[in-house]
Formats: sequence, structure tokens, C-alpha cells
Amino acid sequence: MNTIGYFEIQSSNPKRDIQFYGNVFGWQFIKEEYVPIEYYRIETNSINGGLLQRPASVPAPESGTNAFVCSIQVESFDETSQLILQNGGLVALPKFAIPGRCWQGYFVDLDYNTFGIFEVNAAAN
Repeated sequence: MNTIGYFEIQSSNPKRDIQFYGNVFGWQFIKEEYVPIEYYRIETNSINGGLLQRPASVPAPESGTNAFVCSIQVESFDETSQLILQNGGLVALPKFAIPGRCWQGYFVDLDYNTFGIFEVNAAAN
């Protein structure tokens, strides 16, 4: 628990970037229908992730780091969410179900970095 268990790549052109990462690393991409945006699950030989349609403009090159988003696997989504908020974090995307897999949500830390947390739960709906 409390280790990085999932990563995400935001993309302004998912088809282009799927081809790039597939060609470079041999990753497999599976389109997911349950997410309200264009989303592909990434299967690698170790840690898995996702590639999603970027929900905002691509940051200008001089803006600083434009990075992957990591999600931390936690014992309890609700308890961890409460700790995040009590310590000054903000909700970026509220808790939602990835049916049959987990509860997922996104937060912003004190320096406006986005990160996710997830609780594995086969009953999530």
C-alpha cells in the first residue's frame, strides 16, 4: 500500500501518442468506455497505466514540467481523501468507480501538482 501503482499520460493527440509509445516500448493500449473522456488503458510488463485526452491546453514549453500523473494505491480511498483535504490538498476529480476494479480520484497538492489515489475494490460500480 501507499506506493505508486498506476501512471497516466495526458495527450492532445491520443492516436499519435499511442503509436509512439507502442512503437518505442511495445505497450498495448485498450480503449475504455466507462470514463467520460477518451481513455486507453496501458498494459506494460510491470506497472500499468492509462493515456487520456488532455482536458486542457498543452502547457507552453517555458511553463515548467509537463509530466505523467501517478496514482498511489491506498487501503481506504475515503480515509486517504480526508487526510489529503485536512492537509491542504484539493480535489481535482472526485471519487469515481472503475467498475469491477477500484475507486479512483484525483487531487492537487500544495504546489498544484496533480496525483491520483485508488482503492482496489472488485465491487466498485
